[in-house]
Amino acid sequence: MENAPLKANDIIREVKRAGVRFVVALPDRVTSEHLLKPMLRDTELRVVQVCKEDEGISVCSGLYCAGQRALLLIQYTGLLDSLNAMRGVAVEGRNPVCFMVGLLGKEPGVPPTQSKKYGLRIVEPVLDTMGIEHHLIERSEDVGKIVTAVDGAYERSAPVVMLIGREPI
Repeated sequence: MENAPLKANDIIREVKRAGVRFVVALPDRVTSEHLLKPMLRDTELRVVQVCKEDEGISVCSGLYCAGQRALLLIQYTGLLDSLNAMRGVAVEGRNPVCFMVGLLGKEPGVPPTQSKKYGLRIVEPVLDTMGIEHHLIERSEDVGKIVTAVDGAYERSAPVVMLIGREPI
């Protein structure tokens, strides 16, 4: 169903199915209440809270070197703020950093590239320019992209970005 709500429990289930056991996070208004807080209580996940997004990129890369799968949970403004770390650590360093990025203020049903908000409009073109695979997760059926995206990042040793287009419930 196209307008079915995006459910945090479904996202968490798919993150765990992808073999992710570490969530590196900076609280953001799109994902904190219904996604991050349940992850903090989930005994199968270890949440590592960081102060800066670029720090989170390094932590995820370190966990990869230690044989662990991690997910970086941030807001799109932090993604834009951390582009140099993405370039150096994730892309050029060939580290499969898996980003889950809240699109704060995204209009429902409007593609990010058509948003009235400049910051939202440029996220996908910037990722395209950097050659970073990305997926929009906005509807309930989109959660099926998570396992494939994470597995693909680890197979390619390359970053992937999952854009959360609406607040999960």
